Amino acid sequence: MRIVDAHHHFWDLERNYYPWLSDHPEVNFFLGDYSALKSNYLPADYRRDANGFEIVATVHVEAEFDRKAQVAETAWLHDLAAAEALPSVVVGHVWLANDNCEEVLHGHMAYPLFRGVRSKPVTSLNPKTMRPGTPGTIQDPKWREGLRLLEKLGLTYDLRVPFWHLREAADAVGPHSNLKVVVNHTGFPWDRSDPGIAAWREGMCAISACPNVHLKLSELGLKDALWTVDSNRRVIREAVEIFGIDRCMWASNFPVARLRVEYSEQIEGILEILSDLSSEEIDRIFRQNASAFYRIGIV
Repeated sequence: MRIVDAHHHFWDLERNYYPWLSDHPEVNFFLGDYSALKSNYLPADYRRDANGFEIVATVHVEAEFDRKAQVAETAWLHDLAAAEALPSVVVGHVWLANDNCEEVLHGHMAYPLFRGVRSKPVTSLNPKTMRPGTPGTIQDPKWREGLRLLEKLGLTYDLRVPFWHLREAADAVGPHSNLKVVVNHTGFPWDRSDPGIAAWREGMCAISACPNVHLKLSELGLKDALWTVDSNRRVIREAVEIFGIDRCMWASNFPVARLRVEYSEQIEGILEILSDLSSEEIDRIFRQNASAFYRIGIV
């Protein structure tokens, strides 16, 4: 089985500055203690984790690199790709609501592996504290101007929000029918109670109604629980049912996901959950869909 990993990260803590890994810890990190991530993660480490699988291409998604040097991450990744043949394409960062958004985007676009942007809007810690439309949220008029700019330039948008923000995200990205959007990390179904799953499903259905929106089957880790087939079966099956085979792509989210699951355990678990799908359908989820979305080419 040939695999395109649609979402992973590299970092070199000696060469580059990543505030969250160096000196500005994320107090509310969704997996809790992440101290195990505070060491270099480079292509040799990734290949060791993915040993035994035929990874034919990968998508590097911005890794909270120094926000004062956003294009520098893309430049560094191109050097890495030239030396190591990884990653295959790059998703960079720009603050969509900033006045210099277009300038930074053109800086990224000078590099041939650049495909699009992940820029995390301001989100709330829970559904009760949401304030849609405030500065930095996905409903912020200036943020929506940034989305229009991505559409104009033919770039992709990686959307990363908790499930309780998916409905408002649908309102924001829906009008941009030519903007290719992908929801990160299965919409973060963090609350696995019946009411929590119902709320997650409602948000997923709302955003899947936008035909230009795709989904990454990734990062199902929970703060206080193990990654298991039984705990993830329901959300994976429902996610694929909601979005359909042609709009789902698998992604490892390594090394972050390694806090809860090994690379092989994750792939084998998802294959077990989707064991009733045909080999062609599995190939779409694990290779074809990501390759098409990110314009990787035939791999």
